Amino acid sequence: MTTLQNKIDFAVILRVKNANPNGDPLNGNRPRTDYSSFGEMTDVSIKRKVRDRLLERWIEDGKNNDDGNMIFVQSDDRKADDAKSLRARAEAVLGKKLGSDETVKVACEKWLDVRAFGQLFAFQSNKKAGKKKDDGTDEAGDTGISIGIRGPVTIQSAFSVEPIDITSTQITKSVSGEGDGTKRGSDTMGMKHRVDQGVYVFYGSMNPQLAERTGFSATDAEEIKRVLPKLFENDESSARPAGSMEVLKVIWWKHNCKSGQYSAAKVHRTLTVKPDGNFELASLAGLEAELIDGF
Repeated sequence: MTTLQNKIDFAVILRVKNANPNGDPLNGNRPRTDYSSFGEMTDVSIKRKVRDRLLERWIEDGKNNDDGNMIFVQSDDRKADDAKSLRARAEAVLGKKLGSDETVKVACEKWLDVRAFGQLFAFQSNKKAGKKKDDGTDEAGDTGISIGIRGPVTIQSAFSVEPIDITSTQITKSVSGEGDGTKRGSDTMGMKHRVDQGVYVFYGSMNPQLAERTGFSATDAEEIKRVLPKLFENDESSARPAGSMEVLKVIWWKHNCKSGQYSAAKVHRTLTVKPDGNFELASLAGLEAELIDGF
């Protein structure tokens, strides 16, 4: 399969209403904000949703593990196999090739998210520590493996286009989680936080030069393009009720060469998003933007 031959830039505009798009565990799970009160969703959380949607497409299509579109980094509640860890999944597929010179090649052939985002295969050794030398020091033992793969697809964090308001609500449970039930425990009290309303935007790019290293193809790029409008479907939770988050628009720029007609920064700056979700798009000579409606 031919690797990606054209640089691609993209942007996604999304709306949040009465939801917590990405809680901060170091701040009581409040919606993430920067120091200027602009809402934030990390690139990690966005890639998690992209992976979930890709995995769902793979399952719906009835694929098998050898078609090259399986997902390596699966969340525990959406697994398509019995692997209990990334190491177990890697060993099940790579076997003795894990840690060898063939690790990168085989991993990129098997898993779409590895071809796209890259992956760090860093696992401790299963072997016991080395034996003692005559002088009492330890012999050098197997320290495990650490193999990094740099992917061609990068996604930035999403930020709201204006400062957001966060509402915090005190909640209680009707029953104690622990204790003998004679009195209400402290665990019956809690807090929920939400963004009342906000429009966010995030940007991404696909690099053909790096695609050559992982085998990322134009077909792979189309797979990601198909799932971006449905980023929040099947992603509901108590923090993100159904319908509280939606993709408004996907903007897709396909350049006519590998290096790109313009820098990603210049392309991304052509997009101006307004607080109501509408946007303006400046033109760049020779580069047309494809506009895709959210699902």
